[in-house]
Amino acid sequence: MHIIKLIAIDSTNSYLRELSSKKDLEDFTVVVSETQNKGRGQMGTIWESEEGKNLTCSVLKAHLNLKAEEAFSVSMITSLAIIKVLERFQIPRLSIKWPNDILSEDKKICGILIENFIKNRRVEASIIGIGLNVNQTIFQNLPQATSLKNITGQLFDISELMIHIISELKLGFKHVSNVQTDHIKLEYESRLFRRDKPSTFKDKKGQFFPGYIKGIDKTGKLLILLEDDVIKAFELKSIQLMF
Repeated sequence: MHIIKLIAIDSTNSYLRELSSKKDLEDFTVVVSETQNKGRGQMGTIWESEEGKNLTCSVLKAHLNLKAEEAFSVSMITSLAIIKVLERFQIPRLSIKWPNDILSEDKKICGILIENFIKNRRVEASIIGIGLNVNQTIFQNLPQATSLKNITGQLFDISELMIHIISELKLGFKHVSNVQTDHIKLEYESRLFRRDKPSTFKDKKGQFFPGYIKGIDKTGKLLILLEDDVIKAFELKSIQLMF
């Protein structure tokens, strides 16, 4: 594992992507920064982080060779790896808010941003950006955000958490190499936030509608049971689950 440590950077994902375009990098190369000024989340959101208090890193997973329609496996493996590590640290009531936000006690503690390199309908590699709220305690104008310290009252070693997460990622990607994607999908679905509970969603037009999360399809689309007893698959960015 090759770790590149930075004091400050606009985005660890952008830095790692540019670096990988210039030279061949070792599998599971990690870029970690104490401060990330322009960290990005899903759907163009900005990830805000206090200096030195959270884990902000990006990981290169090379040599994937997945079919393009299997790309969501990267998201599932990453989400499950982080949950398994947090369980070891006694973080309670963990779940995955589709597609890959990690919640504890129904509040967000971790965001994940996956950038895939696709060629000839194959995912050759991925950059996995992870923003985990660790020791930060105040989140201005973010009522749904929390941290490991807020939840437990304890300070955590950020480097130790990162090493555990990378190790769990390595284990997870061994499974995808062995084509155990059905097992990964079932485990991911069992962790979905508000699965089989009445929920409210918002579409791209700003319209709200009710439904029940039933799982995901093989490409990662969210399956929702609607009022007319029809299950519909929704693309990423096409809907938002309301807390």
